[in-house]
Amino acid sequence: MKLTADRSSTSDSGNLKAPDQVSTLRNYLSIVLLGKEKQIDLAIACLLSRGHLLLDDLPGTGKTTLAKAIADGIQGRLARVQCTPDLMPADITGFSMFNQKVREFEFHPGPVFADVLLADELNRTTPRTQSALLEAMAERQVTIDGKPQSLSSTFFVVATQNPIDSHGAYPLPEAQLDRFAIKLRIGYPDRDAQRQILQREVIKSAPENSGGNNSELSPLSLSDLQHLQREVQSVNVHPRVADYLLDLVEASREDEAVQLGVSPRGMMQWQAISQAWAMLKGRDFVTPTDVTSVAHAVLSVRLLTHGETVDAVIDRIMDSVPAPEYQ
Repeated sequence: MKLTADRSSTSDSGNLKAPDQVSTLRNYLSIVLLGKEKQIDLAIACLLSRGHLLLDDLPGTGKTTLAKAIADGIQGRLARVQCTPDLMPADITGFSMFNQKVREFEFHPGPVFADVLLADELNRTTPRTQSALLEAMAERQVTIDGKPQSLSSTFFVVATQNPIDSHGAYPLPEAQLDRFAIKLRIGYPDRDAQRQILQREVIKSAPENSGGNNSELSPLSLSDLQHLQREVQSVNVHPRVADYLLDLVEASREDEAVQLGVSPRGMMQWQAISQAWAMLKGRDFVTPTDVTSVAHAVLSVRLLTHGETVDAVIDRIMDSVPAPEYQ
């Protein structure tokens, strides 16, 4: 099974080829998040597949830093929402207010009208407010006063939650979780990366080095991102690889420890993430290895299990389905 295609096309808005654009974005993020190559690649794959990202990790591990770096890396507008119990849906989507001067209602857009939305500690706000993001994440629009309002075509949600401190938290419902393409844990950096972080802080504190540490790198543009997202959709998925993915999806639904398996939406997102992963590896076709490489990130956000950890169940599902031979 061998698939090849010409990937010599260039960006609509620049001279960089698609692989070079991917490398540019990867290098841009690597300057900010040290020692986390796979996590960066998964975040980029999520962005290129037009999915949404859930960061589930301890405080101080770089979740907010990564979200800001993604927005900077595509020259997109970042909006941040600090989720609290008193946050209202209109605080996210926007609202209409009557203007006494012109005697008309005026719409005041909320933070969803950005290219990248950082929803910090999403599980700290109420289910009612959490649900305000459902339509935005699924359809890239919000309905306000009965009127649909379109969002950015590159609208990308990066939500964070703390897996340890559950006091006062509202667990995300399955319908909300299924809107996310992947769940990612950044984790602590290794010793060398931590040493570089300390050295960087010393350099930044010097008066002559008050500028940004990645100012020498040129980020992509939103049109570059749109070009890459179209390229991802054209990455070839061989029927045998698609069958392998279907077998894994069915295995997730049949496993005795799984209460809720992969939905059709999750299945489509798994394929899209696999296509983006293939592009990150410099190919225009998906291999079974691409499917397995992103499996934990894709499945951990949507498998509801009992009696076993999600990671253990995912490992068993992946081991239960033989991958097609590839040559």
